[in-house]
Amino acid sequence: MSQNLSIAVLPRDRAGKGVARATRRNNRVPGVIYGGKEPPVLIEVEDRELGKHAHGAGFFTHVFELQLDGAKHRVLARDLQLHPLTDRPTHVDFLRVTGDTMIRIDVPVKFVNDTASPGLKRGGTLNIVRHEVEFLCKVDSIPEFITVDLTGVEIGDSIHISHVKLPEGIKATTDRDFTVATVAAPSALRGKEEEADAASAAAASAAAAPAAAAPAAAAKPAAKK
Repeated sequence: MSQNLSIAVLPRDRAGKGVARATRRNNRVPGVIYGGKEPPVLIEVEDRELGKHAHGAGFFTHVFELQLDGAKHRVLARDLQLHPLTDRPTHVDFLRVTGDTMIRIDVPVKFVNDTASPGLKRGGTLNIVRHEVEFLCKVDSIPEFITVDLTGVEIGDSIHISHVKLPEGIKATTDRDFTVATVAAPSALRGKEEEADAASAAAASAAAAPAAAAPAAAAKPAAKK
């Protein structure tokens, strides 16, 4: 389970584009806390404090404790808007949660033991199909990441979600045994294999040519004397 992180926030009196722009000019980010059968609360967060977490790993899988007017709100970040040029946060949404809240969440994938993969040692390339996987789990069971062990993986192997040991209490949101990653042959080896395939095809074609010509020769009528 990911660790809880604490962030101090301030209440925001009003909504609206003008108020939001004024908040950003004061180096603060407008946001909202919603959910949990309670009314939404408008907030603002110091932009450097939020940016420190927003640009780190697992921002959407960490449980945050927002300290607001002496009260604590246990939340998950559900939406983050960034400035298209500066990449600074411009708005953030937090969802109130409890430990038993069931939630769909994208969890990052972490690959380990690449040096124990014979395929990668031979120059193969790890093609990551899914950098994140959506799971259904309780808030207190959210992992920071799932781990894919590359030990023994050969060139041409595909790693499916069924091959991954998942933390207890989480389940993929689809029953399909989807591919997480593959190990492809290096370009030099692929070239040799293609040449070998072409040579085999040419040899097979050459061997088939006399066999095809023989029936034609047998069917040719004999010349009259």
